[in-house]
Amino acid sequence: MDLDVVAWVHIADGRMLAVRSRGRDLLYLPGGKREPGEDDWTAVAREVREELGLTLDAASFRELGVVRAPAHDQPRHSHVRMACFTAGYGGEIAATGEVDEFRFVGRDERALLAPASAAALDLAAEHGLL
Repeated sequence: MDLDVVAWVHIADGRMLAVRSRGRDLLYLPGGKREPGEDDWTAVAREVREELGLTLDAASFRELGVVRAPAHDQPRHSHVRMACFTAGYGGEIAATGEVDEFRFVGRDERALLAPASAAALDLAAEHGLL
């Protein structure tokens, strides 16, 4: 069974933003599960606001693509299906809510990423963002 999630892909200086949630060993992309009735934009905007204190820009919201990878640290799910989006933002990046840390990860640090986030790093590179 797939875990279906949305994620924000943000690249700066050739590195991808990733977060570490409380109790997790690997880094993930900002994002998460849709709440009932949420569309992709609403879910991504809410998750990024909750995790990083940022306001995403609706006018620049774009789908980057979908990745599927083995689920990490999700015993009820064998794979993650992650719809990846880009968007501009306002505010200062800060770890909030359940997020303990954020960092920018380069291609040479992919071992720090959960499998779906590593796949998103590859997707960003395919689109020339890295």
